[in-house]
Amino acid sequence: MIRPRYNNLLDTIGNTPLAKINFQTPAQVFAKLEYLNPGGSVKDRSSLYMIEHAEKTGLLKPGGTIVEASSGNQGVACAMIGALKGYRVIITVSEKISQEKLQTIQAYGAEVVMCPSTSFIEDPRSYHSQAVAIARSIENSFMPNQYFNILNAQAHYTLLAPEIWEQTEGKVTHYFAAAGTGGTVSGVGRYLKERNPNVKIIALDSSNSWRSTNGNPQPYKIEGIGIDFETPVLAKDIIDEIIPVTDADGLGMLPKMARQYGLLLGPSSGAAAWALEHYARTRLTKDDCAVVIFSDSGRAYLTKGFYAQPQDHHLTATSYKEKQTSI
Repeated sequence: MIRPRYNNLLDTIGNTPLAKINFQTPAQVFAKLEYLNPGGSVKDRSSLYMIEHAEKTGLLKPGGTIVEASSGNQGVACAMIGALKGYRVIITVSEKISQEKLQTIQAYGAEVVMCPSTSFIEDPRSYHSQAVAIARSIENSFMPNQYFNILNAQAHYTLLAPEIWEQTEGKVTHYFAAAGTGGTVSGVGRYLKERNPNVKIIALDSSNSWRSTNGNPQPYKIEGIGIDFETPVLAKDIIDEIIPVTDADGLGMLPKMARQYGLLLGPSSGAAAWALEHYARTRLTKDDCAVVIFSDSGRAYLTKGFYAQPQDHHLTATSYKEKQTSI
């Protein structure tokens, strides 16, 4: 009898690779490739953790409905998990979601409710407010509520952080992660600080977020990043520094990471890569070991046009031959 290593798809979540990035710095710099999770992002971990906690505590019962607000990746993860476990899934999203993520959520059979992009999460039109209203209207429904549920951070404390500690043999000195809900940077950060209080925890924020603008947020293009409200998920007490990143810098890093390092990253990971590269140039030494989270892949954003260069264009077979002949 064949004994598979994994009993089902959900068992494959986690144990993602830690790959070295050859930035021009004397320090060792590594990327945790979370986009290699089966749902394509770090959100697989937190979604599964919160859903299975809800099952164990009776908040989610067989035949129930999962309702969640998401900029995309959490929605994909919930849709994938819901499909495997047999739940109805409803995901509310902002209209700035990429077509790839929208279609992926739908491909898993989840229902999508499109909401206008709003400046404040409390706005009754926001995708978060709409998710809360929908969950309240459906009997036997459960909302993971990633923006305010502290289990979001607990998931990464329990599942992601030990992997980073073990893969670096406890030598990590700096940890970089984009802050959206705050779960990834906070959960991993707390674990690392408990093992070594000297580890520096650096969060990346949008320069146009509610926090960066002192309560006067402006629109920004990067998805999955931006401290736009007060939440218990974000552990400010363990974060050493928050670096604001502009759309131009974060998105501008994406073609470079793909073409120089072979890493096709999502926008929030581009922001993290930009911050780490600039930090590493002047503030890291040969004794340092930095880890950055690359939370999702650029394949989920290709139609956004973030990765093209001015010289990029298609050639037909005929035009290619003509070009070669003229060289």
